[in-house]
Amino acid sequence: MKASWKGVTLAQSEDTVVVEGNHYFPPDSVVREHFGASDTSTHCPWKGDASYYHVRVGDDVNADAAWFYPEPREAAAEIRDHVAFWKGVEVTP
Repeated sequence: MKASWKGVTLAQSEDTVVVEGNHYFPPDSVVREHFGASDTSTHCPWKGDASYYHVRVGDDVNADAAWFYPEPREAAAEIRDHVAFWKGVEVTP
């Protein structure tokens, strides 16, 4: 699977974990130069607290377009630190 935005690959892996229709990419598959810290967080009753990244390509920023669970609940342990995308980021085979 490949995650891209504005024609730039943000993550690529043959080993994503699919949860609720979202592909979660392993931490080592993410191109870190395109990610910036965000103060946003959300809560999922069964996965736990999610943190977000802003995605950056050149001068363009897609705020909070990626999220991850640094300390997921036991039921979602397999996605610890894996990154998922939305807000126009294309995830394709």
